[in-house]
Amino acid sequence: MVVSVLEEMRIRSLGVIDDAVVELAPGFTAVTGETGAGKTMVVTSLGLLLGGRADPALVRTGAKSAVVEGRITVDRRSPAAVRAEEAGADLEDGTLLISRTLSAEGRSRAHVGGRSVPVGLLAELADDLVAVHGQTDQQGLLRPARQRQALDRYAGDAVSVPLAKYVSAYRRLRAVAAELAELTTRARERAQEADLLRFGLEEVAAVEPLPGEDTELAAEAARLGHAEALASAATVAHAALAGNPEDPEGIDAATLVAGAQRAVEAVRAHDPALAGLADRIGEIGILLSDVAGELAGYASDLDADPRRLAAVEERRAALTHLTRKYGEDIAGVLAWAEEGAGRLAELEGDDDRIGELTAERDALRAELGELAQALTDARTEAAERFAEAVTEELASLAMPHARVSFAIRQSEVAEAEADHGIEVGGRPVAYGPHGADEVELYLAPHPGAQPRPIAKGASGGELSRVMLAVEVVFAGSDPVPTYLFDEVDAGIGGKAAVEVGRRLARLAQTAQVVVVTHLPQVAAFADRHLVVEKTHDGTVTRSGVQAMEGEDRVRELSRMLAGQSDSHLARAHAEELLAAARAPLPRGA
Repeated sequence: MVVSVLEEMRIRSLGVIDDAVVELAPGFTAVTGETGAGKTMVVTSLGLLLGGRADPALVRTGAKSAVVEGRITVDRRSPAAVRAEEAGADLEDGTLLISRTLSAEGRSRAHVGGRSVPVGLLAELADDLVAVHGQTDQQGLLRPARQRQALDRYAGDAVSVPLAKYVSAYRRLRAVAAELAELTTRARERAQEADLLRFGLEEVAAVEPLPGEDTELAAEAARLGHAEALASAATVAHAALAGNPEDPEGIDAATLVAGAQRAVEAVRAHDPALAGLADRIGEIGILLSDVAGELAGYASDLDADPRRLAAVEERRAALTHLTRKYGEDIAGVLAWAEEGAGRLAELEGDDDRIGELTAERDALRAELGELAQALTDARTEAAERFAEAVTEELASLAMPHARVSFAIRQSEVAEAEADHGIEVGGRPVAYGPHGADEVELYLAPHPGAQPRPIAKGASGGELSRVMLAVEVVFAGSDPVPTYLFDEVDAGIGGKAAVEVGRRLARLAQTAQVVVVTHLPQVAAFADRHLVVEKTHDGTVTRSGVQAMEGEDRVRELSRMLAGQSDSHLARAHAEELLAAARAPLPRGA
């Protein structure tokens, strides 16, 4: 059951395309035309629509921007529809509208369901909507890493569940190993740092500074150092305010104020204003008496002990030694001591931490060994089923005697390097972020041929059919609603091309299939045939799309067969291809 259908793409100002509409439909659609035109029209446009790299060179010369719009019918319960609605998109009658605008300056904008979205969302939707395959995908299948990914995808939860646990443990092991290496390789530097901290803390502890002590001692040192001058000044000031007993004739401030008060007190009753002044003069007298008393006490209490001054200066020197090394003032020194004590405790706990990390590392390696074994078992079981299914598909693609198999192996590490591996099956083996398995796809194209890696033993045509067979197997286990094949039939012809067309038609029974092809044997099996045509007015080249039906389709197939549409033999061959394609599919298809 097809859960989504790519109905239409509208293209404006993309490369040589000025304004074109590509109408698609469920089933099998073949796109043909002059070399390169179909690819530009369909593959490039669909790639942009689904989050592909935006190259400003794709914008047609003289145009400000290129726009690709797509209309896709989706099931509201499908992952793509759910994700689009989470992003704020509106689905109208189960139809999702997607657009991508690329400016000539290189800026790119994306809209989904009428809502502006990051371009990355298009790539997320693409994973659930369309699988695009072309020549680069065939080359990708040559890499063992891609072959392992294909096998893991086919295995499903049997691999994905233990693989998720393995990846989590692997990342933790990397973090533990990095911290352990840092602790052990920097042991000398950390020991030196600990010694310096210990020495500094001992210096601070020996002095035992108190908060604010440096400020208090500075004030006391200034007072003790000027004790005589301070006492003389206090005595003179006291005499000026209260009088000097040794000079009875002297005039002091207290006497003068007392005289002023007596003068106004005698007449204060005659004027309230003068009475107020008399009160203020009385207050001055009281204040002068208090200050004079405090000056007398200050002078008598002032300590000019030189031994105390020496002790204060010695203490200040000890504090200055600390502030010169550990802080701007005693508050800074105490803050450094607190931080240093914490850091020293951390450094002195390195041995314990190393022991903890070593134990955790060993436990993680043991866990990884078990998970890697589970991955190997699951991949081995899935590989047998996957290889058998692909082999059956190859029989339908004119490779009846071909056999596909998987080699799953591990690389042992030398005993001296056992610490760099994990134990799987009782052997220390190399491992990585996806397990310990090295997966490689082998192909024996005919009886008697030794299986060889497809990178070495498959021709271009064989590789195309192997890739198609792999995708058809995926369609049965993990279907994608729409498949776009860009010249997947490259390198084949004759009977093999007919079988490829027939197999694509079978795939179209459960999915929407769009194929860019130059082979009439493949195009004849399509339910819908589109032709990309170029026109040239002497200055500008444009491309357009036309649907071929009836006589027009026979004419296009004739052109593809013989290079000319009016050849009677080519027309007869084209009609024969169409008749063969319309024949009922063999039982079991």
